[in-house]
Amino acid sequence: MIYQPPSGARDLLPLDVAQKRWIEDRLEQVFHRWGYHRIITSTVEHLDTLMAGGAIEQSAVIELQDTQGQRLGLRPELTASIARAAVTRMPAVTYPQRLYYNANVFQRTAQGSHGGQQEYYQAGVELLGASGVMANAETLQLLSDCLNSLSLNSWCLILGDAGLTRSLLSVFPDDLQDKVRRAIAHLDRVTLETLPMSEELRQRALFLMDLRGLPADVLQQVSSLDLNASQRDSVKALKTLIELLQETAAAGNDTARAMPAFILDLSLIRTFDYYTGIVFELISDTNQGRRVLGQGGRYDNLLGLYHPQGQTYPGVGFILNIEELHQALLPSGQLPDQTPASDWLVVPMTAQAAPATFAYAQKIRESANLVRVEMSLDNNHSPEQIRDIARLRQINRIAWIHADGLPEIEVLN
Repeated sequence: MIYQPPSGARDLLPLDVAQKRWIEDRLEQVFHRWGYHRIITSTVEHLDTLMAGGAIEQSAVIELQDTQGQRLGLRPELTASIARAAVTRMPAVTYPQRLYYNANVFQRTAQGSHGGQQEYYQAGVELLGASGVMANAETLQLLSDCLNSLSLNSWCLILGDAGLTRSLLSVFPDDLQDKVRRAIAHLDRVTLETLPMSEELRQRALFLMDLRGLPADVLQQVSSLDLNASQRDSVKALKTLIELLQETAAAGNDTARAMPAFILDLSLIRTFDYYTGIVFELISDTNQGRRVLGQGGRYDNLLGLYHPQGQTYPGVGFILNIEELHQALLPSGQLPDQTPASDWLVVPMTAQAAPATFAYAQKIRESANLVRVEMSLDNNHSPEQIRDIARLRQINRIAWIHADGLPEIEVLN
């Protein structure tokens, strides 16, 4: 029998981990600079917790069952868990709360989809208790800063507004709204052209599906509709957000850190009622095709689902897909191409020198931060063999420890 990880799981070997940590460390530095604090939530949640927000279809959850028969699930994303923790475990905090995470998630996928992969790694943020244009702008500029920190330039932000698009669907009959919505979400023109509705409504549906392009053009198109006061407010808020992002980018001195051009896409909606305002996707075109590097949006009703008294707080956030970032960054040559070499090899010259060798190795470790020190554990190697081993492992300093405990330092060429 050849032992392998379960279907959908995979091992990360040392070089994989080094490259993954390279990405995560840079993202974490950005999160810290923006005042976000890390939160770690349970890997396992009650199934009701995961399903409460409507963001995840039950078929995507890998379900478990405890000894009391309660239905549990491995978290397929972090937002629901953070919302639950925020309102049930952090009652005395002041808002806004800026939280970030870096964790694995689990999603049941069909075989053949991503090779049947079911475990993923994500990093992301949740800005809780803040609404309005300023909070939306912070989230999008933080997202841009994350990508800039990775020197990843070939990406595009696709921005929509789930609340506005949902309200524009209110003209359709109740029994057709969900079908029209799903067809628009999946850009399914065939379905829209065959649904039983008037030609006027059909043209309206096709019009909504094509509402994407340069922000100014899309805003002009949607403004041509007969909008109610709430819809006009949403369009105005979108326009204000876009102008704020553009003006902020123009005011920056570092043009390399400016927000990239983005597409306004009012057909960007989800098939569930999770988001209430802006939604966005982060897209990168690579040699392997288009990749979704991240996504997010505003969810102003979610926290109230978990609050004991139903009190709610606005929220907005995003996730970044670590595997997709990894694949997008591989051609850049930035990622480590080997695991870090140790700085020292400490070698006992005799068996009696072993205690002094352990002590000297520890002295080196404590003398500086992040110094890597290995000990030679095999007394059967000759000095030249030990030098060859050190060169092979790219260790350029050897400390030979004599029986009296004194070290002899050698620097290899």
